[in-house]
Amino acid sequence: MPRLEDVAHIAGVSHQTVSRVINKHPHVRKTTRDKVEAAVAQLGYRRNTAARSLVTRQSQTIGVLATALSQYGPANTLLGVEQAARNAGYFTSIAALREVSKEGILNALTHFRDQDVDGIIVLIPHAHTLTALDDMKLAVPVIAAGSPGNNTISGAMVDQRHGARLAVAHLIEQGHTRIGHISGPRDWTDSRDRTAGWREALQLAGLDEGLLLEGDWSVGSGYQIGRKVASAPDATALFVSNDQMALGVLRAFAESKVRVPEDVSIVGFDDQPESGYFSPPLTTVMQDFEELGRRCVDNMLQTISAKTTTPSTTTIVKPRLVQRASTAPPA
Repeated sequence: MPRLEDVAHIAGVSHQTVSRVINKHPHVRKTTRDKVEAAVAQLGYRRNTAARSLVTRQSQTIGVLATALSQYGPANTLLGVEQAARNAGYFTSIAALREVSKEGILNALTHFRDQDVDGIIVLIPHAHTLTALDDMKLAVPVIAAGSPGNNTISGAMVDQRHGARLAVAHLIEQGHTRIGHISGPRDWTDSRDRTAGWREALQLAGLDEGLLLEGDWSVGSGYQIGRKVASAPDATALFVSNDQMALGVLRAFAESKVRVPEDVSIVGFDDQPESGYFSPPLTTVMQDFEELGRRCVDNMLQTISAKTTTPSTTTIVKPRLVQRASTAPPA
């Protein structure tokens, strides 16, 4: 097998330079990087991760704790984490929880500690998460996605409140003054933040809080809530906390002859790939889940390189509004 020194000889550079290129160090000239990458391709060089682990005393593995992987958001955040980790030469060890509980989180964290992972990324923005992480007092860097973090844990998150304010501001600009909200479960931080953003936007516009109902993120809960709203409409617009529930609302409204957007406008949250093909196509707030995953890994690698577990600045990803046909001025 070709060695690092062989690549350096072909490229005409030092083995330290080859190492910097392979580890994607930003301070390498493009011409040098091109020569090294050409030599890597010519020789078919592959990094020996086992040997590197012996030298660095690192496992080259990042533990990833996740849940609800059937949902678009968590699945795509995990995809971003896995791709970014692989590009950086790291493996991922994934523990997926069927149900979120403090006990389940602690068991998964114990598993990662026994694997001697170099760091842990937690993709569970739930009330139990930070408590369980604090109780473990882990000796490796930890990043909680969907959370601002705290004094011992780094955070990485999409600005959920900002996204909710964008959704409600769009409805207000359309002329709506009675804007209801279908939230996610109240013990999920994303749900709480979106509800808070809904309230903030209404208060800023001098409007009273409208209808507020709680779902569980699923299409079925959106459908059941949609049937209730259709039987006694008390809003001309709804901000729904995710696209899956919005799909259920659309189905319930269609069955009840409530027209969207003529009778009620609807804005969702996530911008999953199917949202543009709902009937009508859904106006929604787009979250870049893969970018969030990549940012988690970047934050993790910087912390590992600094040989510290001290949290860095919270990573914030901004969402944006995607306007489609499910919103219009009130009749």
